[in-house]
Amino acid sequence: MHTADSAPTFGIDSHAHVFTRQLAIQDPRRAPQGYDATPADYLATLHAHGLDGGVLVQPSFLGTDNGYLLAALQAHPRQLRGVAVVAPGIHLDELLHMQRAGVVGIRLNLIDLPAPDFAAPDWRHLLAALAQLRWHVEVHQHAARLAPVLDPLLAAGLDVVVDHFGRPDPRLGVQDPGFQHLLALAGTGRVWVKLSGAYRNGGRDGRSGGEAIAEAAMPLLLTRFGPQRLLWGSDWPHTLFESSIHFQAQRRLLDTWLPEPADRQAVLLHTPARLFRFDSARAHHGTSATQRRPS
Repeated sequence: MHTADSAPTFGIDSHAHVFTRQLAIQDPRRAPQGYDATPADYLATLHAHGLDGGVLVQPSFLGTDNGYLLAALQAHPRQLRGVAVVAPGIHLDELLHMQRAGVVGIRLNLIDLPAPDFAAPDWRHLLAALAQLRWHVEVHQHAARLAPVLDPLLAAGLDVVVDHFGRPDPRLGVQDPGFQHLLALAGTGRVWVKLSGAYRNGGRDGRSGGEAIAEAAMPLLLTRFGPQRLLWGSDWPHTLFESSIHFQAQRRLLDTWLPEPADRQAVLLHTPARLFRFDSARAHHGTSATQRRPS
């Protein structure tokens, strides 16, 4: 039996979203319609699948109003961490308030958008504040456009998390030069990749095409990054794919991608516990995962 805020037993989901229909929508292009995805719904889903912690990522369609996210984190401080969306001119005091609530990074969802002007004063100040707080920057962008985002963030001394296998071009798969550049960044030791949302990489082939790309990408990612730089995320509630994608199937994919139990335990528990700053009981639960040295 799991209590409301008990220490985790089996793992951490590194990518999920919460929202309600009543919240103000900032970007209707990406907004789901006609349902709520509440923290209670999410925690019930986690527990039903043997998971005890989760990372809530601010939905891009809610813009920089992180109020609902922060309320969820404050209600469940042991089980949840957060990744916020902020404007580059945000004040340090507001970031500190978010950190006290459980925020550990910011997200840049740049799909169909250009790379930010990181040399602009507001961006320079924000990156310096993130470095001071030791927050990471989560990047959602097509592989072909990753380099102009990742390279400046790494040059600023920041840790970076790349969403959804790096979003390689469905026509190119792992041969996408942008995906190859991502692999080359493994040597920095400051890049993590989320094994999440494979169905978002399917192109005309849909879900099966995205899963095929994920299957081809896994040995490359595991060899380069090792399980200590990989994270699993459900992408719950699978916005815009709600009718065809289900949590249980996404969780089972990880067993296929990582047949070694030690690798799965690292990706499901030890790696996210460290990166997202869950308590030490989370980080040290169970046996130590085997660490593979990235090449």
